[in-house]
Amino acid sequence: MGIVLNQSFKNTISTYIGFGIGAINTLFLYTNFLTDEYYGLVAFVLSAANIMMPFMAFGVHNAIIKFYTTFKSKNSLNSFLTLMLFLPFVFIVPAILIGFLSYESIVGMLSNNNKIVGNYLWHIFILAIAMAYFEIFFAWSKVQLKTVFGNVMKEIFHRVCIMILLCLVYLEWLNAEQFINLLVAVYVIRMIIMKLYAYSLRLPKLKFERVSKLSAIIKYTLLMIIAGSIAMLILDIDKFMIGLMLENIEEVAYYSVAIFIATVIAVPQRSMHQIMMPLTAKYLNENNMTSLENLYKRSSINLLVISGFIFLLIILNINELYKILSSEFSGGLFVVLIVSLAKLYDNSLGNNNAILFNSDYYKMVLFFGVILTVLAIVLNFIFIPIYGIDGSAVATFLAVVVYNSIKVLFVKQKLNIQPFSRSTLIIVLLLLVMILAMYFWEFPFHPLVNIALKSILIFTVYIILVLKLNVSEDISMQIRKYLKL
Repeated sequence: MGIVLNQSFKNTISTYIGFGIGAINTLFLYTNFLTDEYYGLVAFVLSAANIMMPFMAFGVHNAIIKFYTTFKSKNSLNSFLTLMLFLPFVFIVPAILIGFLSYESIVGMLSNNNKIVGNYLWHIFILAIAMAYFEIFFAWSKVQLKTVFGNVMKEIFHRVCIMILLCLVYLEWLNAEQFINLLVAVYVIRMIIMKLYAYSLRLPKLKFERVSKLSAIIKYTLLMIIAGSIAMLILDIDKFMIGLMLENIEEVAYYSVAIFIATVIAVPQRSMHQIMMPLTAKYLNENNMTSLENLYKRSSINLLVISGFIFLLIILNINELYKILSSEFSGGLFVVLIVSLAKLYDNSLGNNNAILFNSDYYKMVLFFGVILTVLAIVLNFIFIPIYGIDGSAVATFLAVVVYNSIKVLFVKQKLNIQPFSRSTLIIVLLLLVMILAMYFWEFPFHPLVNIALKSILIFTVYIILVLKLNVSEDISMQIRKYLKL
């Protein structure tokens, strides 16, 4: 347990540091040092690469973690790891061949509305491969119980490099095209460093022999390709479709900034997920439904209280924040509001995903994910041409609400438990009252000073009310502990 707690703490710290650096890059450096057109292009290229990554990885990074400990002899383990290194080529090689043979057709499709995109097809391919093999080598180190270095590379390394490159653009030592070329190089270098580290933990010995459980491994990798593709599509399909369907690729930049701001709400869920997964699995394996329902409700209200506070900070300060950014980005205000609501609802489900993944109904997650993906694509096709980036935000909101509602109803039907309680209603009403009371006024100072003062006021009022209402015993106990009350 000591090694788990130690590495989990370090990983949490590196994740928050990486998120902070990413915030500086996204909200200030990109918006001021690159033109809107090239910022939109960068967001589009990275989104396209993220969508392709699960196919390039071929589910190998998940398979390494699942099957590594099942191989007991050195020969069988070496054969398995050899298979894992080369299995992605099943997709990579045909993809590259198709890229060469159908280059003009693919470029024509990608650059239908934005000609600039057509020059960066191979950048997308290389990025996707680099991202895929980074995850494979990260998984290679995870099975050796070494995660800290990989998490630093995943969360911090490329963001620091991008920050440096953006500063070089500002100093006019690089132009925008050179920046994008070097951005791709950063991801390749990150992959190589991760490879060297993984090999330092366990040097591969290539052994081309038949691997036992090959059928099970291939089935699992194919399943993970679908799962990974759904996850990446959910994250990036909106930006990708905006780049394809709107004539001004700058809109991708405006949308990306708004999405980044709203995504801050999801950080507590990512941190708590590490604790909820093993606890949920334990209660399910023991068939302890009383404890499972208790965890379901507690995780729901705790995440709602924490993410609700972040939601207030964003919504009540958003107008002042957009005064700091370039005026062109103010068009993303509605996107922030509507996507923040979707993220808040997502957090209110607590450990719903952990229940589905660890129960006998885990395959239903893929089915629900397919529904979400299809729904998101259809809604984006409907709303983007009419409302632009606001339409994409509405599509995302509707897709997430439908998806999460289906999951809640499914768990209720199969396990007869649900996450909501009287405290849920109290927190929702509290958030609504605070927004109505504080949204329409600001301090008469500089926007940064206004944000700081208003945030202090929000924090004070929210903490007092959460304690008075006692909506969460866990949260109240932690507040009293740290504030010495």
